[in-house]
Amino acid sequence: MTPTIVALHCWASSGREYDLLKALLPAGVRLLAPSLPGFGGQPVPAGFDYSVRAYADWIADFLAQHEVAEFTLIGHSMSGKMALALAARRPSGLRRLVLLSPSPPPGEPMSDEDRAASVAAHGKPEEAAKTFEKITRRPIAPELRAHVIADNLRTSKAAWTRWLLEGAREDISALLPRINVPCQLLVGEGDTAITPDTQRRLTLPLLPAGTQFQEVPGAGHLLPLEAPAEVQAAVEG
Repeated sequence: MTPTIVALHCWASSGREYDLLKALLPAGVRLLAPSLPGFGGQPVPAGFDYSVRAYADWIADFLAQHEVAEFTLIGHSMSGKMALALAARRPSGLRRLVLLSPSPPPGEPMSDEDRAASVAAHGKPEEAAKTFEKITRRPIAPELRAHVIADNLRTSKAAWTRWLLEGAREDISALLPRINVPCQLLVGEGDTAITPDTQRRLTLPLLPAGTQFQEVPGAGHLLPLEAPAEVQAAVEG
């Protein structure tokens, strides 16, 4: 059976944020890194309501369509919450959960002022560039920086806004006791989007006993691009 890694991207991004990880994986490992509905040009299904549940449904369908059996699931930031919701359903093939700076299960702390500013930033190149500089700490190649900004700008307005106003605020804490696979939590030491302290307070206590917590030195929020080797090590367990 071919080992499979299913890697989910952060808000205002796309599946190509895992291109560096793909290059590091051993031969024979299959990496599936879809763009989620409304991001990276991925179409939005009819009737899709942008809730965490709806995204978990979409991911479950994706797994079925690609005949994924045993797999490791990676969730980054926004999709960390979706990965947790899916893991709580105990899909038969899930063997390991790796969370990269996940959106906290009880809701993402953000002031009303910051939330309003983020909503207003949709589709603005100068704001996309400012966000990139704000959330990264380690150097990233210029072409990858260009990809991050381009993916930010092609996020649909509905996906952008509904996450900020609804999805990021959803409380899925009650689902987490059902998770029954090993978990690992990574966060950048210099992450200002969702700080290490926030993860210790709001995420780690809700994860299975024995969950490994790792701060990645000198990294910010975009761990798949800033720290692909550390992400690979976490995936390999």
